[in-house]
Parts: sequence; structure tokens; C-alpha cells
Amino acid sequence: MPKFVIEREIPGAGKLSEAELKAVSHKSCDVLRELGPQVQWLQIYVTADKIYCVYIAPDEEQVREHARLGGFPANSVARVMTVIDPTTAE
Repeated sequence: MPKFVIEREIPGAGKLSEAELKAVSHKSCDVLRELGPQVQWLQIYVTADKIYCVYIAPDEEQVREHARLGGFPANSVARVMTVIDPTTAE
């Protein structure tokens, strides 16, 4: 199943409290349950003003539907073509 990286522009994201992050996570999980098991949240990286999410989904449309239902921005959605790490150099 394809993997996607979603860029969400959220000013002040890096200053969100633990309670705020928990609420966002809860909302995301609620939407994922609604969408079914084909859309999966793998990881989220929080920076100063953006959040980068990694999801597995059948297609970009499902990723954008998750964002719409959750009320989350999805400023950019990119399909991951390949993943490399230090072992790639070996």
C-alpha cells in the first residue's frame, strides 16, 4: 500500500501543549476509525510551524479525506516513492 508524507502548516505547532497534542491525536484516531483500516497513521513530526505526517493509504484522496473530516490542513500531500537509510550505502 502506498505511503504518503503530508505537510500541515500550523503556526505555533511547536508550542502546542501536551493536552493540545493529545486532543489532535484523539481526533485523528477517531477519523481513522471512521475511514477504516486501509488508512493508517505511522508517525508525525512536529516542527515550529508545521506538522509532517506519514500515512499509509490506498491513494491521495483518502489522505485528503482524513484531513477534511478531521479539520486538519493538508497543504501538501506527496507519495513516497522509495525510502533510503544509511544501509543503502552498503
